Amino acid sequence: MKHHSILNPKAVLLAASTLSLTLAHGQLRQAPAGENDVIPPSTPLVACDPYFSIWSPGDTLNGVETTHWTGKQHQLTSLVKIDGQAFRVMGATPLATPALEQKSLTVLPTRTIYTFEGAGVSMSLTFMTPALPDDISLLSRPVTYLSYEFKSTDGKPHDVSVFFGASGELTVNTPDQDVTWNDASADGLAVVRMGSKDQPVLQKKGDDQRIDWGYLYLAAPEGDTAGRAFGAPNELGIAFAGNGLGQQKGAKGEADRADGVGAGLELKSFQVGNDPVSKWAMIAYDDIYAIQFNRKNLRAYWRKDGWEAKDLLAASAKEFAELSKRCEAFDTELMADMEKIGGVKYAKLAALSYRHCFAAGKFVADDNGQPLQFSKENHSNGCIATSDVFYPMAPQFLLLSPSLAKSFLAPFMEYAKSDRWKFPFAPHDLGTYPHANGQVYGGGEKTEHDQMPVEESGNLLLLMAALAQMEGNADYAGLYWSRLEQWAEYLKKEGYDPANQLCTDDFAGHMAHNVNLSAKAICALAAFGKLCDMRGEKEKAAEYTALAKDFAQRWVKEAKDGDHYRLAFDRPGTWSQKYNLVWDKILGLGLFPDEVLRTEMDFYLKKQNAYGLPLDNRRDYTKLDWIVWTASLTQDRSDFEALIAPIIKFVNEGPVRLPMGDWYDTVNARKEGFTARPVVGGVFLPALYHKDLWTKWASRDVTKAKGWAPMPEYIEPVLTTIVPSGIEKDGIVWSYTTDRPEGEWFATGYDDSKWKKGAAGFGAGGPPNAKIRTRWNSSDIWVRREIEMPSSIPDSIQLHVYFDEDIEVFINGVRAAAAGGFVTDLSLVPLLPEGKAALKPGKNVIAVHCKQTTGGQYLDLGIVDVKPGEKKSK
Repeated sequence: MKHHSILNPKAVLLAASTLSLTLAHGQLRQAPAGENDVIPPSTPLVACDPYFSIWSPGDTLNGVETTHWTGKQHQLTSLVKIDGQAFRVMGATPLATPALEQKSLTVLPTRTIYTFEGAGVSMSLTFMTPALPDDISLLSRPVTYLSYEFKSTDGKPHDVSVFFGASGELTVNTPDQDVTWNDASADGLAVVRMGSKDQPVLQKKGDDQRIDWGYLYLAAPEGDTAGRAFGAPNELGIAFAGNGLGQQKGAKGEADRADGVGAGLELKSFQVGNDPVSKWAMIAYDDIYAIQFNRKNLRAYWRKDGWEAKDLLAASAKEFAELSKRCEAFDTELMADMEKIGGVKYAKLAALSYRHCFAAGKFVADDNGQPLQFSKENHSNGCIATSDVFYPMAPQFLLLSPSLAKSFLAPFMEYAKSDRWKFPFAPHDLGTYPHANGQVYGGGEKTEHDQMPVEESGNLLLLMAALAQMEGNADYAGLYWSRLEQWAEYLKKEGYDPANQLCTDDFAGHMAHNVNLSAKAICALAAFGKLCDMRGEKEKAAEYTALAKDFAQRWVKEAKDGDHYRLAFDRPGTWSQKYNLVWDKILGLGLFPDEVLRTEMDFYLKKQNAYGLPLDNRRDYTKLDWIVWTASLTQDRSDFEALIAPIIKFVNEGPVRLPMGDWYDTVNARKEGFTARPVVGGVFLPALYHKDLWTKWASRDVTKAKGWAPMPEYIEPVLTTIVPSGIEKDGIVWSYTTDRPEGEWFATGYDDSKWKKGAAGFGAGGPPNAKIRTRWNSSDIWVRREIEMPSSIPDSIQLHVYFDEDIEVFINGVRAAAAGGFVTDLSLVPLLPEGKAALKPGKNVIAVHCKQTTGGQYLDLGIVDVKPGEKKSK
């Protein structure tokens, strides 16, 4: 939800929208799962980051169109021809082409493998994303390989060829955006490229957003390629099924709708016999700039040594065989480790979670070339680098590499230690993805209202102690010691019996005296004592350790409620999952007696529903990640399997065909909200009880990151108003309509005499920092007015806009700018070159369309000259 929803930002979700997406894009559940099956509600195909994220929302790859994780169509298509007969293996179109029978689906940490059979041939199609955790240079590559392997099943030779294509939808936020394409073949690779025409790099932010800058690449070895073409996605498939691709469109061009054009590669025909024959292709996305951190645009980590897209493709092609072996070995070893901990189905759940977790964040390089990882709250509220999201996510990172763990802590801690953060507790987030420009949740940086002070402070102390245990020293914590001391002091005063506040389960609303939150604070205080001890601060270590143990003893007495422990200290007859207690044993804190854990587990086993253990007594919903944590409390395998089994049932039977959600109803398996979030990295928490595994994986860290740069310094630009907005000046009157206008409403000569007149700004719903003078509460508004420009127009002008949500701006009939998502104040939006060129001295006509979906809304616009500011001396 958006920033100014009256209800909690994460609590109000678009349930109706989710359902409609399911009906539009997914299949109904098919055959029941086998005893050891884990059938994803949507299967990861390309799982690289929150923008380059493509899934198949059905049990069969060739029964549905592929989608972005948000459920919007992102069409990938693959066909094969066997002895001249075409068959569909990926996607639901072309409809006239029969589907090759799918025989199996396997999801592994770095690979998704489908098998098919028909026409005398067996075939496997493997999607491999080399997300190898020891080397972030590899892990950060936005590349997925498609490997096709064929073998004759009837002892006869067969002629086979392959087509792989992608829609322009993958390069835009909405399908009505313009795209361009070109042949980019080089370095022994046949390459086709597509991207949005406007290239608004890092201009959009928000939750339900798809990328519309950068470029998509399809590539295959030149020697294996028979043709490459551009055209309507369905037409490319039909052409391949007929006489082959040819050139549906020229090698370079543009289209006015992204869903009307696609790119495709045809691999040369080859003969298949009794021995397997393999071919491969790649799909990649270069986002040019990936994250904005304190107003500075940062590039993806794979670009840190100056690489461009051609370097990425060339290296990825050269290393395909080696990476295939490495990914297979990694998958085999990690799956064996997870199976040993929790069984076959748990290992399969971990494999699915692994893909979800890494695909919901982005690795970028700081000014020193060190890795920063920014997670995204997918279908939650779109926040970036959120503490109570990377807290449950952390086990996957902590288990596999110290560099991984530090990568998400570094940007958060740099912000927290800066002068911008004024509170005595830890922040919640760094902004709205992909803009990590400062906290937006609750009161942002301005007020303590709706913050999570105990939650976030506890999270950071616990994670710092876990990292120190992994490395055997507290050196990293020492970089931020004054902040950690401050947060420990805060928990000392406020943590045991929390005041009325939110915790990570904020969809449940505010609550005072939260027993599980108290457990977090107690463990965090002991964790801080452990950090002090590792730093040689023995007196302080003894103080905090003793305090935590005293609190734990009180907790056991004051939270007890017969055969279990309460939800809140002052609420008898209540209960909740105490998942925060996991750190007591993982970190060796020695706080809570084993009988507490046994008592809780016995109670939980009586409270389970068909699809899992509810979060607490208030409602039947639960959180998948927290159940896994709770299941590990007693370290009893039978307890663990008993609590995990209903989760597997939810994954296999849940009716919503979007990527696995972590918040769902335990009675009907319907997802409450939250899609494809990184929090499912918490499924790996049980591995942290096994120090041998922790040591084994952590010791393989190739990246060995160190020496992070400070948070980029933001130098405020100097703005000179040329055309004032309504926020800056009263009486700015526009012509407007909320009914879709006919004709070229943006043209200079358009007759808007029948439109209404209203003073800026336009809006409703209480957006912050706004001045609503004309009420607008419909889905769309179109506004026009005549503006006066000076005789000399500076080249450094930009729009100064408050938009909530998406806007499209025209100047003198020319499309001049566009921006998506929403902002919370007047913000700079660059003019497109053609928009800037359309401005002239004297009178000009500016026209704007703003589209609204949910929450508060607002539109106001001016023009400013933007000059660099001066660096302030310290």
